[in-house]
Amino acid sequence: MDLKNTLAAVSLSAAIIVLWGLFFAPDPQEVKEAQLEKEKSEQIQNEDAPKLIENEEIKVLSRDNAINQTDRIIFENENIVGSISLTGAVIDDLTFKKYTTSVNGDEKVTLLNPKEIKTGYYIDSGWAINNNEIETPNNKTVWEVDGNNKLTPITPVKLKWTNNNITFEKIIKLDDKFLFNIEQKITNNSEKTYNFYPYGQVIRNTAPEVTNFYILHEGLLGVFDGNLVEEDYDDIEEKSYSKNAEEGYVAIVDKYWVASIIPEENKSFRADFDYKNKFKASFIENKPTVVGANETKSNNFKVIVAAKEVDIIDGYAEKQNISKFDLVIDWGWFYWLVKPLFFAIDYFFKLSGNFGIAIILITICIRIAFFPLANMSFKSMARMKLLQPEMARLKELHKEDKVKLQQEMMSLYRREKVNPLSGCFPILLQIPFFFAIYKMLFVTIEMRHQPFFGWINDLSERDPTSIFNAFGLLPFDVPNFLIIGAWPCLMGLTMYLQQKLNPAPPDPIQAKIFMFFPLFLTVILAPFPSGLVIYWTFNNIFTMMQQVVIMRKTTVKTQV
Repeated sequence: MDLKNTLAAVSLSAAIIVLWGLFFAPDPQEVKEAQLEKEKSEQIQNEDAPKLIENEEIKVLSRDNAINQTDRIIFENENIVGSISLTGAVIDDLTFKKYTTSVNGDEKVTLLNPKEIKTGYYIDSGWAINNNEIETPNNKTVWEVDGNNKLTPITPVKLKWTNNNITFEKIIKLDDKFLFNIEQKITNNSEKTYNFYPYGQVIRNTAPEVTNFYILHEGLLGVFDGNLVEEDYDDIEEKSYSKNAEEGYVAIVDKYWVASIIPEENKSFRADFDYKNKFKASFIENKPTVVGANETKSNNFKVIVAAKEVDIIDGYAEKQNISKFDLVIDWGWFYWLVKPLFFAIDYFFKLSGNFGIAIILITICIRIAFFPLANMSFKSMARMKLLQPEMARLKELHKEDKVKLQQEMMSLYRREKVNPLSGCFPILLQIPFFFAIYKMLFVTIEMRHQPFFGWINDLSERDPTSIFNAFGLLPFDVPNFLIIGAWPCLMGLTMYLQQKLNPAPPDPIQAKIFMFFPLFLTVILAPFPSGLVIYWTFNNIFTMMQQVVIMRKTTVKTQV
């Protein structure tokens, strides 16, 4: 078998895999559909717990007007600032203090908004009841502040509302990051016994603009008894999802942000994902809290509205005993590779102070790890290059007898101890790392707005320059589809030079394909995160350096 044919097949296959995976692969939901349907059919529905109804029409107000029309409690720590509306006792105003909407901008990222505006996004909680004997607090209930009126890590707040000798209380605590601890209390001063069902829900009025890329989930998410469930917005509009569980959480996730509710431990609950003019991820406990005459009962749950910082998310998963909470970050199918790779790059970032440098250092580490295999491959390719004259002679001698030619070629490989497939293995092994680095750059907030050197201000975004305006030297902007930056061009150049080190294909058609292959990948990779292109470029450079040294030691003349 001709090595060039093999390499061509492998390279083109790799390109097809990348293109298919990135642009044409079916949604993972389709893959999970049968399994989810089976799970749904096995669910044991508990009809005792009431359904949560939220059918208010969305009002069109400005954010400032919506906030100013209700009395509020201000909360603040070193990471977040916002307020809790006393009408409904909902957390509906939250801004991240450390994150801006653009690289060089001053506007902070705001996640939660009042329900009265189109982009309303808020956390609601309370008690549900199966009958109309008494009125429980709802989204129109005006709570009173009992004591302190500002929520900080050292000053919790207490809200109170009384109805027919029954007092409802909420005691809210805030840590120094993104966690709200909420204790709900009921004091029954009547002579009757009542059954209450604690609930919590994350509600979003409208679906946001999403990336709409299969490698990233944005929408409703939950972990129930250790099983991850992901539902896109459009899927929930068509069909709701319900699941009984003993442990877990519900959430709505964006690319970099999460709003989640974690029910009280050791309490079974029903989780619901549904859409009735609003998107809702909710839980309600299956068993009621029975509050007898002159009795007080309480319920505790957690709310985490966070930037998806890996260390913080993992810390909450461990310290708060939240099963698989780290999956709010979409590590994907290559979890076992992507997450360790992130920790490695993060370590190098803390050493160097630059994520681009960290990417280069991790590239070097990968090259070192694969050195023995790559060394063997390049030696084999070098010997293959030495055999080119003999291979050409055999092809000319047996051009009319393909079977004989194949036999002679295999005999030549055995005699010279050359494996024509050896060059494929390094390429195949690098594909998972390519996907892993791309996934990591795409989903981790630590990469967001991280600069490199020069014109690269954000490694998670494409190279903003373009060859069609001389990389910014000419005074005009180019259309988005013509943005082919300097780094993609450099990547294509290194790929071309690397190609010249390999044995030349004897077939003229193959030669033309290989000649255009670097250009093809340059265009394809131009919209990709610049951090990924930098990784590929330096990987090509280090590969060439290694290959040149090996080929010189085997007395093969390079063509660079």
